[in-house]
Amino acid sequence: MAELATIARPYAEALFKASAADLSGTAAWLDELAAIAGDEQLQQFAANPKVVDTQVFDLIRGIAKAQLPASGQNFLRAVIDNGRLAALPEIAAQFRALVNAQRGSSDAVVYSAFAIDGAALADLGALLEKRFGRKLNTSVQVDPDLIGGVRVVVGDEVLDTSVKARLDQMKAALTA
Repeated sequence: MAELATIARPYAEALFKASAADLSGTAAWLDELAAIAGDEQLQQFAANPKVVDTQVFDLIRGIAKAQLPASGQNFLRAVIDNGRLAALPEIAAQFRALVNAQRGSSDAVVYSAFAIDGAALADLGALLEKRFGRKLNTSVQVDPDLIGGVRVVVGDEVLDTSVKARLDQMKAALTA
């Protein structure tokens, strides 16, 4: 959605400049706020004309597990006061992209049929960094539909070594 991206860009850039001293800490609380703000019920609550901004702020602060620093509270207030709560997930995504660009890294999502333990993920991460030629921030999502193997998404690049992909390739070859 281009409109959300356009709305989110100035917020992400301003937060990036303001939190240059602690980008990792800011990314942690921003990701948590984005996950909370992405909830549909919270969006409906915030859109209710009978609900005031302080109620929305108090609710989000109460849900957040991490203690928000003063800068995080001010940022959240600014987003809520300007009616941009729906853009918070996009703000977090653009902030992450700015941090990755500064560090020369990329986000990688590994889809696996089974959970991957820390040691195996570290080994896989090292192989993927060689394959993609850059530092990767690796996260795992379990997708039982893959049957086995992994599917890795780095930006717009996809590496699919799953059993499901191989079965689909065999099906295409046999029906051609």
